[in-house]
Amino acid sequence: MMSYPTEDMKGRYISWFWIIFNLGAVIGSLIPLGQNIHKVAGPVTDGTYVGFLVLTLIGAILALMLCDVDKVQREDGSKVIMMKNPSWITEFKGLFETITSAPWVVLLFPMFFASNTFYTYQSNDMNGSQFNTRTKALNNTLYWLAQIFGAVIVGYALDFAGARRSVRAKGSFVMLIVLTMAIWGGGYAWQKDQPTREETAEKDFVTVDWTDGGKKYVGPMFLYMFYGFYDAAWQTCIYWYMGALSNSGRKAANLAGFYKGIQSAGAAVFWRLDGLKKPFDTMFGATWGLLGGALLIAAPVIWMKIQDTVPLEQDLKFSDETVADVAGAQGVAGQAQPEAVGAKETAKEVV
Repeated sequence: MMSYPTEDMKGRYISWFWIIFNLGAVIGSLIPLGQNIHKVAGPVTDGTYVGFLVLTLIGAILALMLCDVDKVQREDGSKVIMMKNPSWITEFKGLFETITSAPWVVLLFPMFFASNTFYTYQSNDMNGSQFNTRTKALNNTLYWLAQIFGAVIVGYALDFAGARRSVRAKGSFVMLIVLTMAIWGGGYAWQKDQPTREETAEKDFVTVDWTDGGKKYVGPMFLYMFYGFYDAAWQTCIYWYMGALSNSGRKAANLAGFYKGIQSAGAAVFWRLDGLKKPFDTMFGATWGLLGGALLIAAPVIWMKIQDTVPLEQDLKFSDETVADVAGAQGVAGQAQPEAVGAKETAKEVV
């Protein structure tokens, strides 16, 4: 989704991925909702886990049907920039080159780290502790549905043809700041009045049911949906930022590798904090503070390093391919390609 599309379609490719990705989550949350719709306490049924296993197996089989990257050709005739003969050594070298060639990319790492940390507070400390079994399932369904809407809105906005890509990058950054302050500010207004972790652990604690309505349920329900929308906006923007830094499949894969590794590290830290029974207010504050701080640190990259386009010769530095390999029959810009492209010719000369 970062290296296959042309530069003007990356936002919608990410959007489509996020829609499909979260459609799986919607189905996954509908299963326990349907099976536990009359259940207000206790764990979900065994059938819930069987359903998850079946879906996972189907996904694994479908993955075998993916088209090989070297057979992918874009509408303009160009091909995906990749490594012809990748190995463990070239992949580790690629990770090292990603950092050494553009050391400022580390400023995005806090955003990577924060990108899954909010799940802990949202799923365990809010939804898991305050609501009963069937209401938690309903909340999850609405959460993932909100992600789909968020992906559509943000993904297509990032491809808005009426503004240069560098302008769209700045606009998306401002949007993330506004959403972080508005949605998590609303979360603070709700969280400060909620029972503590110790109170929710008491046997006589009464969890919220969707029939409670009004301020007790409807308000938190919409807040939880906005959390889902926020997640989609955050993740879609990060993928788009990485895709805007390069059109090379190899470099995009390296950036995605850093992203998923650092993202998982952040999630592990916050799940551990939750396992240590840190107060709900602490978990909320740490999450909100990390998100805000990550945006400030990433600002120079988003504001100054995202270009309106990435030159082909810049991307080819990260692969063993030549212009002839990726330009395709139609040429890079839809122009006729020279009959013979020598290895010494630069991308600029060919384009």
